[in-house]
Amino acid sequence: MKETSLNQTHREMHAKMVDFGGWDMPLHYGSQLDEHHHVRSDAGMFDVSHMLALDIKGETARDFLRQLVANNVDKLTQPGKALYSCMLNPEGGVIDDLIIYFLTESHFRAVVNAGTADKDLAWMLARRDELAPALEIIPRRDLAMIAVQGPNARAKVWQVIAGSQAETENLKLFQATFFDKYFIARTGYTGEDGFEIMLPAVDAVEFWNALHAAGVAPAGLGARDTLRLEAGMNLYGQDMDETTNPLESGLGWTVDLKSDREFIGKQALLEKPVKQQLIGLVLVDRGVLRSHQKVVTQSEAVEGEGEITSGGFSPTLNQSIALARLPLSVSAGDEVQVVVRDKRLKAKVVKYPFVRNGKILV
Repeated sequence: MKETSLNQTHREMHAKMVDFGGWDMPLHYGSQLDEHHHVRSDAGMFDVSHMLALDIKGETARDFLRQLVANNVDKLTQPGKALYSCMLNPEGGVIDDLIIYFLTESHFRAVVNAGTADKDLAWMLARRDELAPALEIIPRRDLAMIAVQGPNARAKVWQVIAGSQAETENLKLFQATFFDKYFIARTGYTGEDGFEIMLPAVDAVEFWNALHAAGVAPAGLGARDTLRLEAGMNLYGQDMDETTNPLESGLGWTVDLKSDREFIGKQALLEKPVKQQLIGLVLVDRGVLRSHQKVVTQSEAVEGEGEITSGGFSPTLNQSIALARLPLSVSAGDEVQVVVRDKRLKAKVVKYPFVRNGKILV
């Protein structure tokens, strides 16, 4: 399996290691629940170095990205500004979701998911050869990425990176800046405030240990998943993939269909009628919601009208929650039934996110 530069450090912290998309990654460091609550109440840190940063360099970088992704990079006018988008195939399916940072007119940086990184890079290079042969697309495996998340996350980063507060405290959400050897972005995947920080991989262990000494708790993939589910954030491979339409995956806000700009997959999206939506569920009966469970919208309905894409126990709500793809006729406040081991359990339809910035919203 592939290893990040922090692999040995995770083991020294007695992490339970698992195979995650071919990477040897920490699931938890003893208690997934404690890690979840620590991020919601204080500050936790995640090794996300398995994700891949790609530097896109050249005079045609913006024009290339205009055609490559569904969101409109023309929204990026201020250096350091970030944009969340999907990269689609010609059929309108989601190849991956990614973040794109505007650095200069000839330099953008994209961050793609770990499990799709090789596929994404191959797709981008093939499209580059068609659309912008002079463009450079450079994988940055020399960088590590550490996400520090929680209400006290930024203050603890400032404590560790001397002098960084003045440069980063005025960053708005989805903005980033370079400071010394660090690329510091006010982004995250937990529904809490904080930073995602790129730095040379050779410096990652020292930085991780300094954060730990400042009281930032290590957190693994388990807590990362329950936090992102509570925050109503999609997970590639569950809530969307190459067979799903972003407009039916709660990602319509990331797709620009209004401008005249052509992008890969646009025509397919315009031609396909939207029949389903991604919506939240809170389980009323006792049980646990999981992905692929069928959802029935009324007692006499045929099984299979909808399906859970992501589900699990919410530590903050202390009950089971899910994201589900359901017919457009379903709305918040409705009651549905989830088929769990041949039983039908009651669930309430809600608008997600379930939790943001430590507050329960449902």
